[in-house]
Amino acid sequence: MAMRTVEQLSEQLLDKPLAALSREERGVLEAIVSRQIIADDASTLADEQASFGERLSDRVASVGGSWGFIIVFALVLFSWMLLNSEVLTRFDAAFDPYPFIFLNLILSTLAAIQAPIIMMSQNRAANKDRIAAAHDYEVNLRAEIDIIRLHEKMDLLMLEKITRLQADLNEIKAALQPAG
Repeated sequence: MAMRTVEQLSEQLLDKPLAALSREERGVLEAIVSRQIIADDASTLADEQASFGERLSDRVASVGGSWGFIIVFALVLFSWMLLNSEVLTRFDAAFDPYPFIFLNLILSTLAAIQAPIIMMSQNRAANKDRIAAAHDYEVNLRAEIDIIRLHEKMDLLMLEKITRLQADLNEIKAALQPAG
């Protein structure tokens, strides 16, 4: 079977003119014609495209959303309150006595900074999901097209075999008929 062009594959397999194909569909057909593999790891592709800020937001979100961070943060808060309400108050040296106004300022600042960083990480995760979905679509389309092409090849082989069998049968018939 002769190798077909992208235009021919588009018309024969997808029933669309080349101009009507999406970027993904065209890419799949071009990969078929050039015999390229398109099954890459979408997560790796997204990580390669990530900027320093995006990678940093992922790290901050992974630390800020961990049990280790929650436990350490709770210990720091408890220590701060204990230090300023019990220990340093005895020496009249508490730098943030009850109601812990400075601690509230620090917590508010941390929340104001941490929330957008976590949102950036979530946006990046959503972008990774979009890349993965587009990649999955391309791989699935490639698999479907390859299955169609295999069916075509099998049909062609079966047709050739049937044609050969018919020719053989005709020869046998001719040999069995009496000369007349």
